[in-house]
Amino acid sequence: MNKEVKFIDLGLIDYQEAWDKQEQIFEQTVALKVKNRTENTQEATPNFLVFCEHPHVYTLGKSGHPENLLLDEQGLKEKQATYYKINRGGDITYHGPGQIVGYPILDLDNFFTDIHLYLRTLEEAVILTLADYGITAGRYEGYTGVWLDADNEKARKICAMGVRCSRWVTMHGFAFNVNANLDYFKNIVPCGIDDKDVTSMQRELGRALDMDEVKDKLKGHIAELFEMQIK
Repeated sequence: MNKEVKFIDLGLIDYQEAWDKQEQIFEQTVALKVKNRTENTQEATPNFLVFCEHPHVYTLGKSGHPENLLLDEQGLKEKQATYYKINRGGDITYHGPGQIVGYPILDLDNFFTDIHLYLRTLEEAVILTLADYGITAGRYEGYTGVWLDADNEKARKICAMGVRCSRWVTMHGFAFNVNANLDYFKNIVPCGIDDKDVTSMQRELGRALDMDEVKDKLKGHIAELFEMQIK
């Protein structure tokens, strides 16, 4: 098993450009796995952890409902936002500046072949990162992602998740609100949930956070939980 993971920070990048990069890595990894099986070779499959931020964009998962986007084309233009239907699980979400978007492109055969454990482990990394800043977070039964006050009527989501997995290779991932502009969530029914709030670290702490610092802490927790060797 190859637990080496190449970390890439793409910075602020157009959604389509980042998606194309993901697809390229994903398809190459899947092709290598097929080659190993059909030709009985043992070439190690690579793993990547990609962080980035996106300009304002709404993305709709393959099981999502288009009506959960509350803007028409003109409204999107006015908000300087784009919209994509994509091939991850989940419903609609928002990405924008001040949000850490993580795309782990991992061959889970190198770690563990359990997609539920994979999601819970990513959630745990975010929960531990929030704890580093004194924010108590957890899970909301029946939903993915990371929540605050999940056990009462103040429940609010701080990190959304939606992944794709084929032949145990993952893509897409999570969107963690650090300094994100939460007003953009008012233009959608986030993740198809119309009765729960969305929050950010900035809103909870009353101050803007250093994005690089939060990324470093999050990357460290992901590496530790997955027993990765980041390079």
